[in-house]
Amino acid sequence: MKKTAYQKELVIKATQKRKGTDNNKKDVMKIQSWLTLFSIRNPISGTATAIDGDFGPATERSVKNFQSFNNLTKTGIVDQELFNTLSFGLKDAFEKPLISNNLRDLMVEVAENHLQQHPFELEIQGQSNSGPWVRSYMDGHDGSPWFWCMGFAQSILDQAASATGENFKTLMPLTYSCDTVGNTGLEKGLLSRFSKIRQDPSIIKQGDIFLIQKSRLDWTHTGVITAIKGDVIETIEGNTNHQGSRNGVAVMKRTRSYRRSKIDVFSIEPLV
Repeated sequence: MKKTAYQKELVIKATQKRKGTDNNKKDVMKIQSWLTLFSIRNPISGTATAIDGDFGPATERSVKNFQSFNNLTKTGIVDQELFNTLSFGLKDAFEKPLISNNLRDLMVEVAENHLQQHPFELEIQGQSNSGPWVRSYMDGHDGSPWFWCMGFAQSILDQAASATGENFKTLMPLTYSCDTVGNTGLEKGLLSRFSKIRQDPSIIKQGDIFLIQKSRLDWTHTGVITAIKGDVIETIEGNTNHQGSRNGVAVMKRTRSYRRSKIDVFSIEPLV
């Protein structure tokens, strides 16, 4: 795999605890981030806390609440073993053994694996598009300017292609820009325009990458096509929300009408 930034999100340099001599601000912020992400999936857990890098009494209580919720000894201390439990969803999304044997099925399988772990962004120090999931998809970058839908789509492509021994960068450059991928698709003859797709829906195949067109050379959002059903595509996409925003908060499964939206499609066929 080419996109390996997620590995840094799975480790802390030393055990972190209240008034710990080895406390590290970045590690504490990682812990606070995972505690808050856990609270999004488990709102009764009482693990949401400020993400400020200070392992104070609130963080200690949040850790104890996490331990209690998971039937673990309530120490309030985070060593690597406990951090593994906190961050398990990320590791599972990127490293779960795959069972599909062709790229198109792998694209769907990998995207589903990520979806099941509820990737979600955080707001940290006033910056949206932040947190361990975003940094994993965006090669270590996060913060409000870092729209991460293409980072997510390329992470899925990278993981799936790597499972077949292929390098996704032979298909498209590593980028966070929908425009770059769209123009690459035009140059290589791999991008089908929405008008052509409406005339011949058989062009669309599962595992391909959709791009929502704003104007002829401007695309605003992307994701992975997981199924085609009548006039609708089913997708899994990052940095979206229930309204289908291009700057939402999570990875979500959506349905989109290719007859009502200007949806262009980038084919992954050269790697199949």
